[in-house]
Amino acid sequence: MRSEKGEGEATQGEKDSRSLPTSPLHTSHFSFLTSAGPLAGVRVLDLTRLVAGGMLGMQLADFGADVLKVEQPGRGDPLRAWSADGQPFWWRVYARNKRTITLNLRASEGQALLRLLVPRCDVLLESFVPGALERWGLGPAALHALHPGLVIARVSAWGQDGPKSARPGFGSLVEAASGYAAMSGEPDGPPLLPPLPLADMVAALYGVNAVMFALYARDARGAGGQVLDIALFEGLFSILGPQAAEYAALGIVRQRTGSRLRDTAPRGVYPTADGAWLAVSGSTPAMAERFLRAYGLGDLLADPRFATNDVRVRHAADLDAALAAAMGARTLAENLALIEREGLTAMAVQTIADVERDPHWRARELTVDLSDEEGTVRMHHVVPRLSGTPGALRWPGKPLGADNAAVYGGELGLDDAELDRLRAAGII
Repeated sequence: MRSEKGEGEATQGEKDSRSLPTSPLHTSHFSFLTSAGPLAGVRVLDLTRLVAGGMLGMQLADFGADVLKVEQPGRGDPLRAWSADGQPFWWRVYARNKRTITLNLRASEGQALLRLLVPRCDVLLESFVPGALERWGLGPAALHALHPGLVIARVSAWGQDGPKSARPGFGSLVEAASGYAAMSGEPDGPPLLPPLPLADMVAALYGVNAVMFALYARDARGAGGQVLDIALFEGLFSILGPQAAEYAALGIVRQRTGSRLRDTAPRGVYPTADGAWLAVSGSTPAMAERFLRAYGLGDLLADPRFATNDVRVRHAADLDAALAAAMGARTLAENLALIEREGLTAMAVQTIADVERDPHWRARELTVDLSDEEGTVRMHHVVPRLSGTPGALRWPGKPLGADNAAVYGGELGLDDAELDRLRAAGII
């Protein structure tokens, strides 16, 4: 994994990119501190909190946008409190490449400062409970009066309108309400929530698309600014498959099936003789048949229960039992050798420790060590990889209010005495 310095060396790196180490395998994939990025010149005012807005802003910042992260004075984004052994890894990773300022938006002076920043920005991200910005006199109509071309991305649990719109909500509630939890888990077990903020992350990816669509419409088509309504519920619901179509046409309500799919078989995880696990996906009939023959189970294809994909799905428990016995008679190494030799679609179930050791991901520089005055933190690299205008890593998530002086003093022209007064009054 590569290790790069943080913001202090970024300026020098931009002055002379030849001084930075490069890898002939990866210079088209990533840029460390040397690329302005495809979003250079785009300025984003990020008023969001937690994961959805954090990841959305991170992606824009990774590709060159100047993202100004706005936080509550003295408290900051709650993501700073998500820690392991006292270290705020979530913040350090998902606030990377952003500048950070503090601003009390509940105070009239804070709202006045925000109004000064809005005309300088292309995009505003917010994730307050719907109606909060309007109560502060900062709703879309007021913001567009200041800057008609502003793209306003509003992230919420349930959407900006409808009977539940003003109800607070986190991703876990969305994962329960959307149908995700009801179909996740073993048939005889309870519904399961994902072990990560899945709804937030899906919303963030949709949010990046929405921002780019809106900027293209504004800058290439003259469409002006607009409001983007990004609901966590709708994003997660959209990736759960054709459930609405199945329910409307056939009355089907998908139930928990563990690792199985109701569309193909075999599909699941199977133990090996030495206690490891293998994931198998026979998503095409040809691959399913190849699996059975490779494991000495080709005779099952003459059995009416396993002759086609449809009947294999209906008898998945019996098929799983046969495949589990065959794979369970071999060690992980023996299984992997057979899988490699026969070209089967199966992989070992891996932890982060396994991923870090994997030579494939080491060759592709999956992770990087990024450093600043606060220390070094390892994180995932820029995703996705662009050959002509790659993203770049500059610094991890910064201390609270690290860029107050640069933004309020250097850009808005407030003098030191005024900054001290605003600080003492809890405005910044």
